[in-house]
Amino acid sequence: MELRHIRYFLAVAREGNFTRAAAKIGIGQPPLSQQIRDLETEIGTPLFHRVPHGAELTEAGSAFLDIVVQFPDLAERAIRAAQRAGRGEVGSIRVGFTASAAFSPSVPRIFRDFRRAFPGVDMTLEEANSAQLVTGLKDERLDAVFLRQDVVAGDGIRLHVISAEPMVLVLPAGHPAAQGGKVALTELRDDALILTPRAVGPTHFDKVVTACRVAGFEPQLGQSAPQLGSVINFVAAELGFSLVPKPMTQLQANGVVYREIKGDVPIAELSLAYRGNDISIALRNFVSRTLAAHSDTTPSEIQK
Repeated sequence: MELRHIRYFLAVAREGNFTRAAAKIGIGQPPLSQQIRDLETEIGTPLFHRVPHGAELTEAGSAFLDIVVQFPDLAERAIRAAQRAGRGEVGSIRVGFTASAAFSPSVPRIFRDFRRAFPGVDMTLEEANSAQLVTGLKDERLDAVFLRQDVVAGDGIRLHVISAEPMVLVLPAGHPAAQGGKVALTELRDDALILTPRAVGPTHFDKVVTACRVAGFEPQLGQSAPQLGSVINFVAAELGFSLVPKPMTQLQANGVVYREIKGDVPIAELSLAYRGNDISIALRNFVSRTLAAHSDTTPSEIQK
């Protein structure tokens, strides 16, 4: 039994006449009659009484009609649902991001634009540090992540740099260097440097330490902070200074000031990472829209 048999049956049942039903659906009356006979043969009982003025449903035909009357609409709904799924307009994606990534103007805009373009896709967001995001990606608990890390260990993980932002100094408000304009890193050689542990964010840790070494001194590592937000609070407590991506200057805290760096300025890259193999259509749409909005970036596959 095929869907066309159901359509033909419904046409005859509605019209009560084979000739009118055939004209309605655009086929000849003899082929329509043959299709109905084939359907009756498959079911094993007549569905219509052939009468001089047309056709009337048998008791079996009425019972059949009660069930199959919904089939064409269900088929259309199924087709539309499949087409939407094929275009990635339904489904779900799980996206992670670091605390500093949330301050980048790119990330909230990406989330907003995707939700507007694909309202039927359930997007779940999770904030965590870089190490946790990478683990979530490799464990397939997350589908894509925004992080400030330029090396992701694991086969099949793709990484795209979507923005490059200068770092700035964050100083205690009472620090002598906080009173002027740009500050050279060498002015802070005797101050403690506040960072998150290297295991939490190795790329950020290494870039800040390298910037100090390029400036001509080995930094004195001070209190370790669990995340960049805590770094700001520790600086406010006058435990030392730090460097953060410029978008984090939106985080205003009592007792700290942000200053641009004089001389060589380290760059904090914000990247999108995801599993390159066997990704869902919804995730493929998310990745393609993100990269289209940052078309000057080049994808790279990161190996172990």
